[in-house]
Amino acid sequence: MSGSMSRRQAIEAVTTYEVSAPGFTEPLADTFGRNVFSLSVMKKRLPKHVFKAVAATIDTGCPLDPTLADYVAVAMKDWAIEKGATHYAHVFYPLTGFTAEKHDSFLEPDSSGASLAEFAGKTLLQGEPDASSFPNGGLRGTFEARGYTGWDVTSPAYILENPNGNTLCIPTIFISWTGEALDKKTPLLRSQQAMSKQAMRLLKLFGHEDVDTVVSYAGAEQEYFLIDEHFFYARPDLMTSNRTLFGAPPSKGQEFDDHYFGAIPERVLSFMIELDRELFKQGIPAKTRHNEVAPGQFEIAPVFERSVLAHDHQQLMMTTMKAVAEKYGMKCLLHEKPFSGVNGSGKHVNFSLGNANQGNLLNPGDTPHENMQFLTFCGAIIRAVHLYGGLLRAAVASASNDHRLGANEAPPAIISIFLGEQLMDVFEQIAKGGATGSKAAGVLELGVDTLPPLKADPGDRNRTSPFAFTGNRFEYRAPGSNQSISDPMVAINTILADSIDHISTELEKLLADGADLNDAVQKVLQEIINAHGAVIFNGNGYSDQWQEEAAARGLKNLRTTVDAVTEYTSDDVIEIFEKYGVLSARELEAREDVIFEYYALTILVEAKETSEIAKTMIMPAAIRYQGELAGTAASLKMAGIESPTPLLGELTELISRLHDAVVSLDEGIAGMHGDSTYEESKYALETLIPATAAVREVADTLEGIVADDLWPLPTYNEMLTIL
Repeated sequence: MSGSMSRRQAIEAVTTYEVSAPGFTEPLADTFGRNVFSLSVMKKRLPKHVFKAVAATIDTGCPLDPTLADYVAVAMKDWAIEKGATHYAHVFYPLTGFTAEKHDSFLEPDSSGASLAEFAGKTLLQGEPDASSFPNGGLRGTFEARGYTGWDVTSPAYILENPNGNTLCIPTIFISWTGEALDKKTPLLRSQQAMSKQAMRLLKLFGHEDVDTVVSYAGAEQEYFLIDEHFFYARPDLMTSNRTLFGAPPSKGQEFDDHYFGAIPERVLSFMIELDRELFKQGIPAKTRHNEVAPGQFEIAPVFERSVLAHDHQQLMMTTMKAVAEKYGMKCLLHEKPFSGVNGSGKHVNFSLGNANQGNLLNPGDTPHENMQFLTFCGAIIRAVHLYGGLLRAAVASASNDHRLGANEAPPAIISIFLGEQLMDVFEQIAKGGATGSKAAGVLELGVDTLPPLKADPGDRNRTSPFAFTGNRFEYRAPGSNQSISDPMVAINTILADSIDHISTELEKLLADGADLNDAVQKVLQEIINAHGAVIFNGNGYSDQWQEEAAARGLKNLRTTVDAVTEYTSDDVIEIFEKYGVLSARELEAREDVIFEYYALTILVEAKETSEIAKTMIMPAAIRYQGELAGTAASLKMAGIESPTPLLGELTELISRLHDAVVSLDEGIAGMHGDSTYEESKYALETLIPATAAVREVADTLEGIVADDLWPLPTYNEMLTIL
C-alpha cells in the first residue's frame, strides 16, 4: 500500500465514520464512586474500630496500625470479587511519569487441587515489583532488582473494568531496597506532610486551638487533542513521537477563534459523555468540558481534591481518556505540542490550602486588607515563588513542554506572580506601612432591562502569568498536558513549608518580645513585600519589554529544559528538600539525571524518525512529482510548445536541499555522545534540534508544491478539521 493510498483511505474512513451511541439509561449521578473502595464502603464492611483508625489516618495523617491491615484486606478482597475482580494490582507511579501496575490473581491452589481466594494484610501493605527496569538516575545498579510498593491508605482502591474480567487496583508508593524514592508519589506525600506541619504551626499563632491537618488541594485542567485513528496510523511521527514532525500550516487554523467554546462535534460529545461516566465510576469529579482554542483541541477539568488524590486521579484520567477515545475510533493526544503553529496543550494546576475547621486558607473574603491570616499565607507564596522560581520551572521541564512554554499561548519561562488589582493594592499599602482598605467589587450595568446586573470581580485575570491568583486559589499555568502533577505540587508544598516556617519563626520572635499579633504580622509582611515584591507582575508576560524588565528584577529566564533542570541540584534547593525530609541530595540528583536522559532520548528518537520519514516518504514523493513535471515539459517541447517550468526548477532545488539537510541530520545522529546525561542533552539541544528543524523546513515547503495525490502524509487541514 502506497503512502498516498494510505492517506486517501484514511480520509475516506474518517468521512464515512458513524457514531454509535451506547444509549446510557442510568442517571450519571448514580454512577459516582461505584467502583471505589471509599470511606462509605469501608464503613459498611469494616469493624467499627478498624474503620475509625483508617478514617483517622486519611483525615489527619496519623499512623495506621499495621495489624489492622488484615481486616481491610479481607473486606477489600470480598468487595472486589463481588465486583467481578479476579486479580489485584499494586498501582505505582515510577519516574517515567506514567502509571505502572503488576497484576496478581486472588486465586491460589490448595492441597486438594482446588483454589481459594487469598488476599492477606501483608499482601495489601507491601508488594515487590522489579525495580531494575525503571529509570532511577543511578540510585540502583542494573543488577540490583529489588524494589517495594507500599499501600497508600490515603488514596482509595478502585476497580478497573474490562469486558473479560475486572482488577482491583491499589494505589501505592514505590521505593528501592535501600528505601529511596523511585516514584512520583513518595515525595508528594512527604511534601504534603512537611507543609501541613508548618501551616498548623502558623494557624496556632493566629489563635486557633482546633487545628486540623492542613492539606494542599489541586484541580488540574486537562487540555488534549482528538484525531481520527486512521490519520494517526498514517503518520509514523505521531505513532513514534506523539507529535507531528512535519506539516505545513493549515490554510485555516485558529485565527478566527471559532473553535473556542464552540459547539462540540457529535462524535466528540459522545466520547465526552462516556468519558464522564467512566471517570464518575472511579470517583473522579469531572466537572467541565469544552472546545479549546486550537481546532481539534478540547479540555476537561475536575473539581478540587486533596493534591495526593488529585494526582492519582489525574494519572487515571489520562489512561481513561485514551481508552475511551479508542472506542470512538479516535486517538487522544496528550503531547504538549502535537501540531506546530497552533496552540499546544497545558495542564493548569489550580491549588489552594485548607482543612475542615479553618476552611480555604486562600480565601480573601470581602475585605482582604482585614484578613491577616489570608495575607500571611499569601505572603508565604510570594516569598516562596520569588526564592524558588527556578525550582518551579524545573518541575515542569521536558522536551515536549519546551515547545509550548514562552509562546503566545502559554506562560513565559520566567516565573512571576499575578495578584490582580485588589490584592496588589493591599500589598502596596502594607509595603508603605499598613493596609487600611480594599478595592470593592463592581457591578456591570448591561443596558438591557431584562438582564440583571452582574457582579464584577475586584480584579481581572491574566492568562500570560505562570502563577496567578484567581479569587480563592492560585493557578500554576506552566505544567504540560502530558505531565504528572506530582512534580509541581511537590515543589509548591516544599517551598511553602520553607516560607511558612520562616514566617512562623519571625512571628514567634516578635510575639516573644511583646509585640501585638497584628503589628507582628504587618512587620513580617512588609519585609516580605519589600524583599520579594519583584516577583509580582500584573502586566503582559508575552511582551518583549517584560523579558528585559524581568532580567532587571533579577528573575530567572530558564528557556529550555537543559537550562532549568540543574535547579534541582542547586545548593538552596537541596537544603530545603533535605531540611523538610522530602528528597535527599542523592534522590534529587537522580531525578535530574532521569530528566536529562529522557530529554536526550526524546530528541534522538524524533531526529531518527524525521530522517526516516524524509528519506522513505517525502523524498520519494517529491522525486515522483519531479519526474512527472519533467515528463510533461519534455512532451510539450516535442510538440513544439514552449512551456516555462519554474516549478520544476524550484522543486529540484528543494529536493537537493532536503537531501543535504537529511545528510546533516544523520551526521548529527551519528555524533550523539556525551560523558553524562547533561552533555547528551546539551548536544541534543544544540545539534539535533536545529538539524531536525532544517529538514522540516524544507519538507513543509515541499508539501505546498508536490501534487496532492502524491503527498504521503495526512495534512494539518485534514487531521484538525475532519473528525
